[in-house]
Amino acid sequence: MNRLQLMKIHALLAAFILPVAVMFAITGSLYTWGIKGSYSSDVYNIELNEPLSDDIAVLTKLAESELKTLNISAPEGRAKVKTYGSHFLLEWTGSSKDLVLEPTENNQAARLTIKHTSWYRNLVQLHKAKGGTAFKVYAAIFATVLGILLISGFIMAWQTPKLKAATLASCLLGIISFIAFISFS
Repeated sequence: MNRLQLMKIHALLAAFILPVAVMFAITGSLYTWGIKGSYSSDVYNIELNEPLSDDIAVLTKLAESELKTLNISAPEGRAKVKTYGSHFLLEWTGSSKDLVLEPTENNQAARLTIKHTSWYRNLVQLHKAKGGTAFKVYAAIFATVLGILLISGFIMAWQTPKLKAATLASCLLGIISFIAFISFS
């Protein structure tokens, strides 16, 4: 592959991933400073025939049944049971909504909280791999293309005689900075 072909591929791949790169850059940098987006929550009380157990299959089935009754789709992610001392809850997260199902003080009732994400929180959730399979595949493609761009950019700079020393110095400075920031964090 000659230099012109490499530059053309580099430019086209960069243009293709620019939108998702901007999304990941903005959501990642703002998340670092605690800006995560918001939710609006709906809380539902559920009457039970028997007390809730911490069995994930039973909790998930109950949550799915209630969502169906409410005509709301399930979150895109996986459900998991979280335990805090003697208290437990089902947490099910996705990009557009989070769900929490937990027992109440009354053994014959449970609380279902559905947290709907704001447009920005939805992007943060996608960044955190809380979306469906389609976006996870897209993110994997993005990561692969980003790797190709970094390697091809390095190769192009390394092949340019006037940039060879600066490329080496920049790469070494990048490695040293990476190690330093990890060490001091």
